[in-house]
Amino acid sequence: MEGPADMSENTSLDPARAGWVRVGIEESWFTVEREFLHSNSDYFHALFHSGMRESRQDELHLKGGVHARGFLIALAVCRGENPAIGDPDELVEAVECAAFLQVSCLVRHLCDIIDSDNCLLLYQAAAVFGVRGLFHTAALFLRDAFDDLKEAAERTLPAELLEYCEKLAPASYVAIGTHTPSMELLQDSFRVVCFLDETEGEWKHLTNLPTLCSTSRAGVAVLDNRLYIVGGVYGYGKETVDKTFCYNPESGMWTTLPGPQQPRHDFTLLGHEGRLYAIGGGAQNQIISTSEAYDPSKAEWTFIRHAPRPVASAAYAVARRRMFICFWKPPDTTDIYEYVPRRDEWTLTTTMIRPQSYGHCMVAHRDNLYVMRNGPCDDFLRCLMDCYNLTTGQWTALSGHYINSKGALFTAVIKGDSAFTVKHMLTLEYTISAGGWKPRRQMKGFPKSGSLWTCLLRLPETGPVTPIPEVEAGEGGKPLPRAEFVEAVQQL
Repeated sequence: MEGPADMSENTSLDPARAGWVRVGIEESWFTVEREFLHSNSDYFHALFHSGMRESRQDELHLKGGVHARGFLIALAVCRGENPAIGDPDELVEAVECAAFLQVSCLVRHLCDIIDSDNCLLLYQAAAVFGVRGLFHTAALFLRDAFDDLKEAAERTLPAELLEYCEKLAPASYVAIGTHTPSMELLQDSFRVVCFLDETEGEWKHLTNLPTLCSTSRAGVAVLDNRLYIVGGVYGYGKETVDKTFCYNPESGMWTTLPGPQQPRHDFTLLGHEGRLYAIGGGAQNQIISTSEAYDPSKAEWTFIRHAPRPVASAAYAVARRRMFICFWKPPDTTDIYEYVPRRDEWTLTTTMIRPQSYGHCMVAHRDNLYVMRNGPCDDFLRCLMDCYNLTTGQWTALSGHYINSKGALFTAVIKGDSAFTVKHMLTLEYTISAGGWKPRRQMKGFPKSGSLWTCLLRLPETGPVTPIPEVEAGEGGKPLPRAEFVEAVQQL
């Protein structure tokens, strides 16, 4: 459904006409299609099927549990829009509406916009109104950014919410060396997978790669906290590996799974909303555009729509639940396409034109895509960075150069408001700000030289995680007044 044709208080449509209903909230009225409400709200879905007198009425007045502003935000999100929600009261009313009307797409939208500015507010609001998906997502974000938000969290959060967050496993920066299959007895030192101990500032051993697993020109991605290594090459003839290897950090075990229907190397591998996506790559000595998706529940790969053009080793990022891929077009063009799984289609999002310079790495932070590209005259030591904002559709060239010694910049991974990069000599954490990336701290480099794959994994810690806590309600069993925790966050 595209959504209601008119949601204003004054409408020329006959509200008594079949298929439409007038919804009254506070002093406002909204004329909305019944089918639109039925499809997007479990509350209205249940109401319209209840057989109650209200289910057949052309006017419904919602009393308590939802505010007009929150309902307006819900309608916009259900239409596929991306409304700006910056005011604390708006955020709380959106959470309140998502809980009362059970609007799953609004919950997803709120999860997508969690950042260090609104994390504490959304975390507590989700706890008060019982929005479990938002609660857990906000808790994980807070856990990852805890060093930056600790003081504010300890000052504003109830003890039970603070305890729940602190017992979650934080995301760990993981690096994998380049390895091709070898005999077990060779004890190949490059078969290691390591994680960064941020407290001690050094890399520690996590696991060894399976003997037959190759990370040379392979695809590496994380999906649902599982590490997947797909394809790659091995041997003097650079034969393509036709298997997928999956590491479960909770059990510490590797599993061998089917490889793509089209064996490939130098391709882009993404993990997104329950699927792996293999985009383009190389096969039989040529660059290809064929793409596939892997469903772990069925353990099978299926072809999806071809990429817009043949592509190998393309930069990619997932931002706000959307997948973006960079495509080069010599001599000066980088096209950024979005793949939309539910429609199985590619759409051109934006184009960056820079003389003899292309996007080699891309990461996402909030609603920004950061594209790292080579400097003048194929200078890969001093890279340049551009930022594309998905909300405004505007490009911004960040000032200065970013040192990319031995490709360290291309290992960037985003965690909270930080970007981590690593090579053999150095691990460097940047703070991401509106003006650019600023070096924050240095740690030891990866223990082995050579090219690296990097990602984030939540590694198990000792001690059980407590169940999601119940937050005390106010008098009469009603949620605590919004002002109490809105005011607390406003004081940060």
